[in-house]
Amino acid sequence: MKMRVSVWSTVLLAVAGAVALQAPVEAHHSFAMFDKSQVVTVKGVVRKIEWTNPHVYFFVEAKDAKGVTNQYAIECGSINLLTRKGWKVNTVKVGDKIAAGIFPLRSGQPGGLLDSVTLPSGSTLKG
Repeated sequence: MKMRVSVWSTVLLAVAGAVALQAPVEAHHSFAMFDKSQVVTVKGVVRKIEWTNPHVYFFVEAKDAKGVTNQYAIECGSINLLTRKGWKVNTVKVGDKIAAGIFPLRSGQPGGLLDSVTLPSGSTLKG
């Protein structure tokens, strides 16, 4: 009887360990969708902010190189990471005119990963 309990305990522990190790891997995504070889500047007006984990997003309405107005989805780090870099929940506000340096999406869609942002005050923060 003790042998069965020991075997089942070992199996249960192994399964629990595998699930625990897999959860953080599934919770994060790859950044391969961004072209980290270049930084593109997007100048426009903030239309929406999602101050949430696992990543903060803000959406900027800006004109592209052809003069077409697009809404750029800009992905940032986590709230914790941004806070450690000096950000607050109201650092970027809806209606702000900003210049965001982004690593653009490889797909060519309007958006990217934030490198830095220049705020209306002229101060610059890393993303």
